[in-house]
Parts: sequence; C-alpha cells; structure tokens
Amino acid sequence: MRILVVDDDPKLCDVMKRGLEEEAYAVDCVFDGDDGSYYAENSPYDLIILDIMMPKKNGLEVCRGLRIKKIRTPVLMLTAKDTVDDRVAGLDTGADDYLVKPFAFNELLARVRALLRRGGVSEMPLLKVGGLTLNTVTREVTWKQTGVDLTTKEYAILEYLMRNPNSVISRTMIEEHVWNYDFDSMSNLVDVYIRRLRQKIHPEEGKNIIQTIRGAGYRISAA
Repeated sequence: MRILVVDDDPKLCDVMKRGLEEEAYAVDCVFDGDDGSYYAENSPYDLIILDIMMPKKNGLEVCRGLRIKKIRTPVLMLTAKDTVDDRVAGLDTGADDYLVKPFAFNELLARVRALLRRGGVSEMPLLKVGGLTLNTVTREVTWKQTGVDLTTKEYAILEYLMRNPNSVISRTMIEEHVWNYDFDSMSNLVDVYIRRLRQKIHPEEGKNIIQTIRGAGYRISAA
C-alpha cells in the first residue's frame, strides 16, 4: 500500500515515514500544500495523511481541490487544533478522518488501517491462496503451516499479490504500490524480489504459486 504524507514538519514526517515503512507501507513525504496537490493528483496513492497548517496552500485547500477533481483517495487530516469547528471544517472539505497532534503512533496506524479498509482494501485479516496464508494483522506468512520469513519489501509484494488472487499484476502496478516516488522503474528489482519470494515459499513449488505471465507481469494462484 502506498501512502502520501504532507506536513511541513520534517521531523514528524521522518518519524511517520520510518514507522509506516516498518509496517510495509511505501511512503512519500512532501512539505507544503503545492507539492501535496501535485503528488496526490499525479501518482496513485491508497491514502493521504494531510496536515492543515502548511505554507503555500493549507490542507483544507488541498483536500478541497482533490475532491473537486474527483480524486477520492482517503484523507486523514492532521492538525494541532482541537475545536469542534476545526474538525467540522476538515470533514466538510472531504477528509475521511481527523487526528489531533500530538498523537500516539499506534493510533495513527489504527486509523490508517481503518481508512484503507473503508477505501476498499479487504477487511479479512487472513489472506489465503492454496497452501499459502498471510495474516495482515500479525504479518505472519506460512506455507502449508510452515513459517516463511520475509523482508518488509517481500511481504509488501506478497500481500499485494494475495489481495488480487488470480489477477495479472504488472511490474508497474507492483512498483506503484510497493515503492515510493523515487523508485527507478528501469531497474529489475521487482523480478529479483519475485525470485526471492518463490524460493522462500518453496524451492520447487514457488513458481507454481507465483506465476510469470509473459509480457504482462505476475499472477498468484493456487492452480
């Protein structure tokens, strides 16, 4: 899942980015409203975390502009203000949720998960494809009841494939959901990670689970 963080506090952005990446999210950070609008309008995101008080354009203006352009990406609004009027103003511009600074990171994660579910991501905590099981809460992966130890990126790719079973997923789609804006699309990292995943799932059966669709991408299937 790919998240855009828009906040003019570099330290807070760094904390959120590192914490979210540890949870296998791909994260882009920008520090003013103009950049926030540009990134949100020109790249596919699953969620936007948006501060209200920012230079050039505030978060309310950014959110309102996105909704006018029919961009329905879920928005979690951040603010240091805690009055009812402030919360109402944020929600009325099209924000989906509201979190007051300072906040506990665990609460931020819980709200992120809730908004992603509301935005269409499966609410099922267990994803299963044949003998492969992935627990989205504990991030445990098993193959025929044997644990599979994955890196953060390996887990993120596998989760994305398992949320779309039997569907052909292109390399570009994987790149856009698992890496941030700076990813070099000319690299072969996707292929490298797919090979690693297959080997870790099972040296022989891994290719039968994660199938290469020549000229199109990859598909995860029990068949």
